[in-house]
Amino acid sequence: MTARLLPLLLLLCSNIFMTFAWYGHLKYKASPLWLAILASWGIAFFEYSLMVPANRLGSSAYSVVQLKTIQEILTLVVFAGFSAWFLGQPLKWNHYAAFALIVGAAFLMFYEPAAVRT
Repeated sequence: MTARLLPLLLLLCSNIFMTFAWYGHLKYKASPLWLAILASWGIAFFEYSLMVPANRLGSSAYSVVQLKTIQEILTLVVFAGFSAWFLGQPLKWNHYAAFALIVGAAFLMFYEPAAVRT
């Protein structure tokens, strides 16, 4: 269980750091760009410190394609919460519809049909 769960937790935490690194500075547009870049790089260090082990550990339980799909879904979930909570930009119906389509795509990524009998 740990081999499948720990990579997911690490990916979730890394996505939280990366979302702040990429978008957190938008709340502070008055600060100099160079400061936003340095702060983002500093935050991204922690993201990489979680992402690399997540992918290393996760590759023993998931395919690389599945890991990337998980990472993208987590990115969207984290970003949706971040956008509404931190930036004050709540999601609209069309955003939810788009996320539902992406969840459908993720289902297909993990779906393994039964072997076809000939």
